[in-house]
Amino acid sequence: MQIGLATCSSLPEWEVDDQPLVEALRRRGVRVHHPAWDDATFDFSTLDACLIRTTWDYEHRRDEFVRWARNTAEHVPFFNHPQVIEWNTHKSYLKDLAEAGVPGIPTEWIEKGEAVDLAGVLTSRGWTRGFLKPVVGSTARGTLRFHDDADSLERAQTFLDERLAVESMMVQPYLERVESGGEESIMIVDGEVTHAVRKVPVPGDYRVQDDFGASDEPMTPDPAEARLACRIMEIVAHRFGIDRLLYGRVDLLRDATGAPLLNELELVEPSFFFRHGRQAGDAIASAILARL
Repeated sequence: MQIGLATCSSLPEWEVDDQPLVEALRRRGVRVHHPAWDDATFDFSTLDACLIRTTWDYEHRRDEFVRWARNTAEHVPFFNHPQVIEWNTHKSYLKDLAEAGVPGIPTEWIEKGEAVDLAGVLTSRGWTRGFLKPVVGSTARGTLRFHDDADSLERAQTFLDERLAVESMMVQPYLERVESGGEESIMIVDGEVTHAVRKVPVPGDYRVQDDFGASDEPMTPDPAEARLACRIMEIVAHRFGIDRLLYGRVDLLRDATGAPLLNELELVEPSFFFRHGRQAGDAIASAILARL
């Protein structure tokens, strides 16, 4: 059996976190390939399955990436489903989940080319601090936190105006607890929590990615968080008529009261922190083979 773990041509040499998954597949007699998703010389139809893993350059070519997912899925079992990929690569999915009752971060959605007065947004929402991020993005690209004082608002308004010239954006309240408590990521395979991590930024920062010096450590989610994460996955599966999604990562932040809120749902190419939960490699390998 041959399974492809789709990647990108610019993958850093230091990226080895997926090794437990690779080893788990090989122990089951699988030949593992690592094709770049946009490699025109690789025939994806020769695979028995394709799992998106480290396609970290897609955000700049989202439409092309979605077309690739659709086309590839016509010839080979594809995870997660291309309809899920298309939906999850645009953060408007958060609107759908909020409408389904998932507790999330309040958001003002701003389309590319629109003109928005940030001071007015903060006043109408009753926020004293704000956060800007693009609707298609990853690794904290295009993000900015700001205060409601004049200087900070002026910088943020300039930043927003420049971004809106090229892409749609989101405005949210800035959740200060991220600086001390970080972001909690819960990994789920076949509807079951396999492990979880807490990602903590360097002092004074909000970016929880290790690209910016953040640290991560294993954690045990409390029962309410675990139930919330599993419920989110169930909602998505039901939305697309799927029994169970193969896998995904639910990222939670806490508000000022300590209540968990959905920050991101990673169903495309989630970093799975196998270094803190090697058993998840076996879980994914078994789940793929069971589907085949």
